[in-house]
Amino acid sequence: MRKLLLALGLLTAARGAHAQAAAPLTARLDQVSLTVALGADGRPTYAVSYGTKSVIKPSRLGLSFADGKGFEGPLELAGSDTKDVDETWTPVWGEVKTIRNHYRQLTVHLRQPAAPGRLLDVVFRVFADGVGFRYEFPAQPNLGYFTVQDEHTEFNLPANHKAFWIPGDYDSNEYAYTTSRLSEVNTTPIEAIQQKADPKRVQTPLMLKSDNGLYVNIHEAALVNYPAMFLNVDTQTFGLRSQLVPDATGTGAKAYLQAPEHTPWRTVVVADNAPAILSSKLILNLNEPSKVAETGWIQPQKFVGVWWEMHVNRASWNYADVSNIKLDNTDWNALKPNGHHGATTAHVKEYIDFAARHHIPGVLVEGWNVGWEDWANNWKENVFDFVTPYPDFNVDELQRYAAGKGVKLIMHHETSSSVTNYERRQDAAYRFMKQHGYDAVKTGYVGRIIPRGEHHDGQWMVNHYVRTAQLTADNKIMVDMHEAVRPTGLHRTYPNWLANEAARGNEFNAWSSGNPPEHETILPFTRLMGGPMDYTPGIFQIKLDDWNPERNKGKQVHTTLAKQLALYVTMYSPLQMAADLPEAYEKHLDAFQFIEDVPVDWDDTRVLAAEPGDYLTTLRRAKGKDEWYLGAITDENARKQRLKLDFLTPGQRYEATIYADGPGADWQKNPMAYRISKQVVTSKSSLTLQLAPGGGAAVSFKPVKR
Repeated sequence: MRKLLLALGLLTAARGAHAQAAAPLTARLDQVSLTVALGADGRPTYAVSYGTKSVIKPSRLGLSFADGKGFEGPLELAGSDTKDVDETWTPVWGEVKTIRNHYRQLTVHLRQPAAPGRLLDVVFRVFADGVGFRYEFPAQPNLGYFTVQDEHTEFNLPANHKAFWIPGDYDSNEYAYTTSRLSEVNTTPIEAIQQKADPKRVQTPLMLKSDNGLYVNIHEAALVNYPAMFLNVDTQTFGLRSQLVPDATGTGAKAYLQAPEHTPWRTVVVADNAPAILSSKLILNLNEPSKVAETGWIQPQKFVGVWWEMHVNRASWNYADVSNIKLDNTDWNALKPNGHHGATTAHVKEYIDFAARHHIPGVLVEGWNVGWEDWANNWKENVFDFVTPYPDFNVDELQRYAAGKGVKLIMHHETSSSVTNYERRQDAAYRFMKQHGYDAVKTGYVGRIIPRGEHHDGQWMVNHYVRTAQLTADNKIMVDMHEAVRPTGLHRTYPNWLANEAARGNEFNAWSSGNPPEHETILPFTRLMGGPMDYTPGIFQIKLDDWNPERNKGKQVHTTLAKQLALYVTMYSPLQMAADLPEAYEKHLDAFQFIEDVPVDWDDTRVLAAEPGDYLTTLRRAKGKDEWYLGAITDENARKQRLKLDFLTPGQRYEATIYADGPGADWQKNPMAYRISKQVVTSKSSLTLQLAPGGGAAVSFKPVKR
């Protein structure tokens, strides 16, 4: 039985301009302890420990308002409340069948001792694997509309931890991770899309590893009506200070609020082993329950699509090779086609046929709609209307053809970051989708945001993403957002919001320096802490110059083929793309069988082995079935792993199909070497997996019929 302990001390109220030091408030659940104190200067602080080890040293809390009457301090205690919650809830889809939400809550009521005497609550929830807290602004006479100028939340760390980080760019998360000590954080050498601020600024989720055996993850939960939180690193003291994304006014304003209101939760997940970090449901538990009443139409799924061929220079999004065109004054039928447009009726039918043959429910089509000739990097307002197809894309014919094959087309809405244009047209776009049989959409936000001056991760755009989740839910449409703010568990509240990109995905292997072999071993500890990622795995043609020798010379995906299969298990998403071209899969249908078989919705998930930046082995049980699927991946180093199969049902025999790196496999020298073997196993059996450099293994376990 877990031990619950709550010790409440008495904080002495502030008198005059300054407060007196007082006994702290403390709350504990299992090994996680929280301490909240009010210093002699009247500034509140908090601290977190795990057993006897410090996780967060005393760290400042507070906010500044534009009117100069915020909660920087001094403050005094107006009271406190506690409650215990222990409940279980069932997600619409997910990694496990049910989730336990068990925490002890401590609410600290603060007030300003001087006029205007405003009130602030800080709500803490202590879980067995960490702490979440947020600021709440109660309804009160002296606080109506207000502007948050800065948030002074700190996370003061006890030592110079190892950190896995990317630059604090307000407009992009698409960076390879740097692994360094906190003292070595410096984003200056990294070419950033937007790098105006402190070179010591990094993004969350920030993964940390201490020298005394603790793993710590810092992020946020339930990001709504507020800008995303970044972290400024003090490389001398190892303190982290919150940095909110500013708005477009140039005044430094961060958030425009009206009481009663609250901020997102700030989260600290902690454990003494890496797998426990990945198993945490703390962030998800801090989000509100589903706002979608009827969810039967929400269907996790796999899909193929007209997409990767554009990245490997086999096709184009645009229909014609022209520029400087206007959306509403162009005769699209009069344009001369370029001959390599990907989204043609005939070509999409080929994808539909492949999907139908291999039981893939969805087909994504990018480049189907007019406007791609003149869309990128122009900061242009009216780029797309989201309802007008190119002359060679027959919407009605493809609707009938897909329906006849039992396949659903997935819509693509690239906004070109002209978000005001998209919001004006969303109602019409979603009506068009429903009229033509689309019930899922992939949105994109490439480029600089319009309204001009706003950022991808600012309050204005955060509200747009949430509005889009709600609007698509109202229309019974599932949504996958690319180039959006990193997720914070809102898929619990909006279960139609199946996935995000919001990180450096597989596509970077096609047109950049690529993703290093360690990349996929870090992402689950960072980006995926907040929610599923549309990483687009499943690339089989690893050497990309086979597609276009002239334009792809020397380019390749930085994994083995077997590792691409393993990613379907290790990189969780209820929306998984088989990203390569059908012709690449046709050459390796024996390996494609794993993609065809692997589910996207699960009853159980277990992380068997993990170390950020090194390796990861994940095991999952299919929803409603006695079938298990395992994925194991490694960085640039070869590894051997022995696995006990005691998770299998005792007395039941299973056929294990093992998709492994072949002899001599290596992500650089021989990435496409793989071998497939089968053997009958039981709960008493074991397997030994040999992972090549940059490689992996995927295994399916299916019951043998008696």
